[in-house]
Amino acid sequence: MQAEPRKSLVGEEYEVEIGPVAHGGHCIARTSEGQVLFVRHALPGERVVARVTEGEEGARFLRADAVTVLEASKDRIDAPCPFAGPGRCGGCDWQHAKPGAQRRLKGEVVAEQLQRLAGLTPEEAGWDGTVMPAEGDKVPAGQVPSWRTRVQYAVTADGRAGLRRHRSHEVEPIDHCLIAAEGVSELGIEKRDWTGMDSVEAIAATGSQDRQVVLTPKPGARLPLVELDRPVSVLRIDERIGQVHRVHGRPFVRERADGRTYRVGNGGFWQVHPKAADTLVTAVMQGLLPRKGDMALDLYCGVGLFAGALADRVGEQGAVLGIESGKRAVEDARHNLADFPRVRIEQGKVESVLPRTGITEVDLVVLDPPRAGAGRRTVEHLSSLGARRIAYVACDPAALARDLAYFRDGGYKVRTLRVFDLFPMTHHVECVAILEPADKGV
Repeated sequence: MQAEPRKSLVGEEYEVEIGPVAHGGHCIARTSEGQVLFVRHALPGERVVARVTEGEEGARFLRADAVTVLEASKDRIDAPCPFAGPGRCGGCDWQHAKPGAQRRLKGEVVAEQLQRLAGLTPEEAGWDGTVMPAEGDKVPAGQVPSWRTRVQYAVTADGRAGLRRHRSHEVEPIDHCLIAAEGVSELGIEKRDWTGMDSVEAIAATGSQDRQVVLTPKPGARLPLVELDRPVSVLRIDERIGQVHRVHGRPFVRERADGRTYRVGNGGFWQVHPKAADTLVTAVMQGLLPRKGDMALDLYCGVGLFAGALADRVGEQGAVLGIESGKRAVEDARHNLADFPRVRIEQGKVESVLPRTGITEVDLVVLDPPRAGAGRRTVEHLSSLGARRIAYVACDPAALARDLAYFRDGGYKVRTLRVFDLFPMTHHVECVAILEPADKGV
């Protein structure tokens, strides 16, 4: 017999006590029947009315929004952004929390993931529990740092630019994004008609005046005549064949970090916060302490940010191998690091390319994997190379914690961990873990 469909609970409301913060920008609560709720727009210790947004009877958990706050936390403020709140823009998770409270919540998430997935306390990870703001981001409650140098706008059926609602394809039209960097805001994307476009990405480079708009048209749509308030390059993405075409201006922007200029082509990856690249390079280099003549790996190297910093420090007798899967990023990395004869960039997936290199030992490793992490296979291989120190840059604390457990199995321990709030108002956080052999000094 076919099981009867479960009853949807979307729209049901529950009066609940809000418990601890959880990874993903929500807090945990339980209904009087014991059903778990993941509640957005709430803070620990509050009493709220939570309205279910996803879930059905018998589900392991429900998702919900706090639509009425009955007892507010002392950390609550009115959201500065008029587009934030239940059912609205999904880009920011913590507009309703004071800046210091946001960082404290992020620290609690990192600590919980380390304990649950790696069995590590903050002390065992060499971390004092502090989540550091980026330079210039420590602002009073009610103010918002304008930091996002890359904003991808969705487009409504009638051509208005907006941002996606949480876990939805629906678009929230906006007239201004508070966290957008000044260089993005000055392009005036929200003021134009983008009829026929599926998305519009605005990019404001750090350290140069380069500005870029990347258009993704709907099938068969004609590109609009782009006349913005300042000189800007324009690219078009053809999703059917996965290609990017230059429409106007340069196909790249110039970013700057650690005293070097990096070319980033075709809307490719670069850290979104203007201070992020320098902040992370400093943390990685302070943790690794490269020496002249070292052999180093830069895995998931992108356009060569860490490879360049390493090459500068290991000198002409040292060597750096970078591995990156993206073809255009590899081209950019080779261009960016062409003045270092002892730097080599290989294209392909790390787990496939690294074993083929024949490398059996290295002095230093930097890895900055995608959100899913490096995984057991890659970590096992790295653990066999005998590196003096390894720097793991992570944008997801859960993936970091899982991989740290694999490194422990491979004979490495965490020497220090630093955590940075490079994504204010969101639940995202950046970590830099420095590892060394567990038997060092024994």
